Amino acid sequence: MADAVDAVLEQWRRERPDIDIWPVGIVGRLMRLSRMWDMSIKEVLAKHGLEPGEFDVLSTLRRSGEPYELTAGTFLKVSLVTTGAITLRVDKMQDKGLVTRVRDTADRRSVKIRLTPHGLEVIDRVLPEHIANQARLLQSLDEEHRDQFAAIMSGLLQSYGDTPSTTTP
Repeated sequence: MADAVDAVLEQWRRERPDIDIWPVGIVGRLMRLSRMWDMSIKEVLAKHGLEPGEFDVLSTLRRSGEPYELTAGTFLKVSLVTTGAITLRVDKMQDKGLVTRVRDTADRRSVKIRLTPHGLEVIDRVLPEHIANQARLLQSLDEEHRDQFAAIMSGLLQSYGDTPSTTTP
């Protein structure tokens, strides 16, 4: 059985037989999967009035443990967003009552981002559905293939320097 990328590969082999296009088979499939997964994840989160970036903030704060807060600097180190992006995201989330900013009592120049009780309720309610959706997206993989796929992708990420931050939330 063929997928859409197989057709692309065949076209390139026909048109440019001088180029070994094997990377398209992997990168093309990962990019197509990413777009499909992204649409599904956005759909689930939208039912709860959340965008993926907002879910990322909520889940980062939630998994940091009580009191579910991080300094803005620490948050930037453990996420993949820019200072400007996080500021806008936190502003919107604060307007929704999901997070609040609090001055660090130890360092008045520092601000912490903290889950509100409402934000904690939202992440605890949405997380199980989000995880179930991710499991559904991967349902065609058996346990052995899931582990292999995860290990391969982890190796690729590590090769790009994507390793845990020294600042653990």
